[in-house]
Amino acid sequence: MKKAMLIISLILLAVSGASARTVTGTVMDAQHNPLPGVSILLKGTTSGTVSDINGAFTITVPDEKAILVFTSLGFKTREVKITGSAPLSVIMEEEIAALDEVVVVGYGAQKCSEMTGSVSSVHFSSAPSYNRSKACYAPPQEFNTEGYSAIHENGYKSPVQEPLSTFSIDVDAASYSNVRRFINQGQKPVPDAVRIEEMINYFDYDYPQPKDGHPFAIISELGECPWNRDHLLLHIGLQGEKMTHCQIPPSNLVFLLDVSGSMDSPNKLPLLKKAMKMLVSQLRPEDRVAIVVYAGSSGLVLPSTSGCQKERIICALDRLHAGGSTAGSAGLKLAYQVAEENYMEDGNNRIILATDGDFNVGPSSNAEMERMIETYRNKGIFISVTGFGMGNYKDDKMEIIADKGNGNYFYIDNLMEAKKIFINEFSSTLYTIAKDVKIQIEFNPAYVKEYRLVGYENRLLNEEDFENDKKDAGEMGAGHTVTALYEIVPAKDHAGEGRRLKYQQSDILPEASTTNELATIKFRYKRPDGDKSILIEKTIAHSVVPLAQTSDNFRFSAAVAGFGMMLRNSEYKGCMDYDAVLSLARASKGRDDDGYRAEFIRLVELSDSNFTSDYDFPEDDGF
Repeated sequence: MKKAMLIISLILLAVSGASARTVTGTVMDAQHNPLPGVSILLKGTTSGTVSDINGAFTITVPDEKAILVFTSLGFKTREVKITGSAPLSVIMEEEIAALDEVVVVGYGAQKCSEMTGSVSSVHFSSAPSYNRSKACYAPPQEFNTEGYSAIHENGYKSPVQEPLSTFSIDVDAASYSNVRRFINQGQKPVPDAVRIEEMINYFDYDYPQPKDGHPFAIISELGECPWNRDHLLLHIGLQGEKMTHCQIPPSNLVFLLDVSGSMDSPNKLPLLKKAMKMLVSQLRPEDRVAIVVYAGSSGLVLPSTSGCQKERIICALDRLHAGGSTAGSAGLKLAYQVAEENYMEDGNNRIILATDGDFNVGPSSNAEMERMIETYRNKGIFISVTGFGMGNYKDDKMEIIADKGNGNYFYIDNLMEAKKIFINEFSSTLYTIAKDVKIQIEFNPAYVKEYRLVGYENRLLNEEDFENDKKDAGEMGAGHTVTALYEIVPAKDHAGEGRRLKYQQSDILPEASTTNELATIKFRYKRPDGDKSILIEKTIAHSVVPLAQTSDNFRFSAAVAGFGMMLRNSEYKGCMDYDAVLSLARASKGRDDDGYRAEFIRLVELSDSNFTSDYDFPEDDGF
């Protein structure tokens, strides 16, 4: 017994004596070109990082016998044992692997053995090759044809002239990972690619769980505005109810995968396949997956298959090969048909579209796609979108599809992002707990001279839309957090003032000055299977907290918003600069188990080193 206790004591002493340390290094290819976007994981854990534009990385590891696993598409996975304190220099070896061709079968249930001999099989030819000798892969097209919807930033509004601010929530996070892709390649993001609300909502915040029977909890916080100390910042947070894997209803999923020629690039189809395999690894026997692909034509690669047949699903994914033009519209129609035929009454019926968004064959107008997506949305079949690649990326079309289809929109630029979406956030990615979530705020003009909603430009609603249950709005997934910020210009003494018009009058009530209410906030939402909205209402106290005493949630979200305004060179950025963003983010990083906030700080540091304060785009910039 004494001997056993001695051994345990020695083990405890060894563990307590072990100390973590920081490892730095650079990842390069065989020609010693730096490799950005390489996933670096501590073996046996989910702790990791990604190499930056210069191939450099920093990671904290245990002191004893740590092994790092380096993974990048187009290169062989490499394991490196940490033996000393010197910076690592890791050379990645190219992996030239032949891709099997995909066989697209005519619509109908086929056995796995029948996949190679269908009546209407189609062979997709290869697309243009890419240059493996460079750290950044060149897109096959000659010009950059990426597409983004124009963003006209919200300005200040008077609560006397416009007393109500109404908008739809947004849990999409595509803008942040797309912005990260630009920065990691040493490029300043296109201004219209920077959607500040999506950057803020990329991160989780420490909000309380709901306790009152509603599927989400509501918090608010009022503090000093970091980019204009004469102004206030109102922070509004929603926390969706968290659900374990086993609590999620069974899923009827259809993978709608773009295998056209534009996907023939290592950061497109190969990354797509690995991302989908991560999702497949999370499936249960009660879940089902079908695979539809599209290029010059569309077809069913895998009929609806139980999640317990993971090898069969992965086999179908492994056979995908890119080539041909892009019949996206036909692919959507077939995917909806498959989803409808396998519909689960009490389940989660969802299409997961994975593409670069380059729909260039057949009827593909936004209006036509919207009508089809809305029709199936009303039948309970939702659609989420995952974007890949660069050069011909069509952000505008993909955002429309996800918004109209009651789904999420993601951009996957590396394996770490795929892991975040399909493993770390599996429940929130796949299962909706509240739909058509709308927010409407009435500000008290006795305390608010002007207000400005930060971001959400493409989510604004008319005042009358709030009570209109036919008006579509945003969805919230299990465990999702949603954050919105308002910049507020404080009022002094405006009691009794109002609009001075000839035919009508709007005075501020005397009671406005006697209450301590800054605003009244209303929420409307529907249950996932409901048609009638539910109303929640609460007041926000006029209680200002100094910036230094605000929560980490408040300060970190403000840092992300400030960074977004810097990248957009916003006229509203005030005194915000990269140093101010870094100071705010570092002081509010808080608990960061997955390293997402640390990565944000690294992106700000990269931007500070590489970008000037103003944009200087040529007139014909290809966007």
